[in-house]
Amino acid sequence: MLVAGAAAIAATLGVARIGDVRAEVPVAPAPIAAAPVPVVGIDAARALLPTAAARCADVPCLLAAAYARDPAAAALAAGLFADTGDVAGVGPHELMNGGYRGMITLVPQLPTGTYRAHLGWTAAALRSYDGFVADLFAGQPTQPAYRWRALELRFVRSIKKRTPSAYAIGWLVEYNVAGSLNTSAARVAETLWHEIFHTNDAAHSDWSMRVLATDYDAIVAKCGTRVKCLVPYAPNHTKVRGGTYYAFQPNNGDAVREYAAELAVRYWTEQRAMLATGALAAPAFKCGPVENARAWQAIVTEFFAGRDLTPPCAS
Repeated sequence: MLVAGAAAIAATLGVARIGDVRAEVPVAPAPIAAAPVPVVGIDAARALLPTAAARCADVPCLLAAAYARDPAAAALAAGLFADTGDVAGVGPHELMNGGYRGMITLVPQLPTGTYRAHLGWTAAALRSYDGFVADLFAGQPTQPAYRWRALELRFVRSIKKRTPSAYAIGWLVEYNVAGSLNTSAARVAETLWHEIFHTNDAAHSDWSMRVLATDYDAIVAKCGTRVKCLVPYAPNHTKVRGGTYYAFQPNNGDAVREYAAELAVRYWTEQRAMLATGALAAPAFKCGPVENARAWQAIVTEFFAGRDLTPPCAS
């Protein structure tokens, strides 16, 4: 930074006059402002918990009022908000165009009573990400450019269908208590990590469309939807019933975004394995075709500060 003039220089250095003697007093540099901590604002929380909106002025009150009939669920929702800043409420009644899934009716469903397990699985998953990132980046000079906290969580229930299991809009994740993937703590943790990646992808100026599309289109041109051909390119195991790998399912929006989210799941899976055991049960994704290596390096660099515990590939 250029500073013009003696007066400005003196002000910068911190010059004090002691009698007739000028003394330079070191001035500590101003601290760099920390990035603002993300929060779910009160207006967004009221939209998530509309039945309690008129009575409350803060999020804890909204949660207590909305979950009053189920104390166990109330404790889960309050604890989740206190620990991670996530607010668990409901989504709207809507008719959704699900692409290859067809038209889907979704209705608000607070995760209480028989649906309380979904709130428990969600809370456990979101808390686990704190531990995962803390362990993976312990002692590292750079932290990931990745957000997983202070999310708006909208719980819904699909009518006569079991899809979608979840979807993301901005820093909001909608979760279907009837979703076919949402059947255990482990599957919910994977599904939410996938959806949270979508929010980060969008926040990085639609990174997947800009960076991965060329290789992705080449893979699709080569394999189409043929599972056998796609095996070495599929980042994750999830398949559409009667179809192909979810990462390559046609009529699913801009499918490269789904490929990128499945790639993020593979990153999460492989890093967790390395942290837990120091080894992978299967070959590293990056050690497959050259397209895999390029995609892996790109996602690790963009979102995870270059942090990769998986061993180098054999020559």
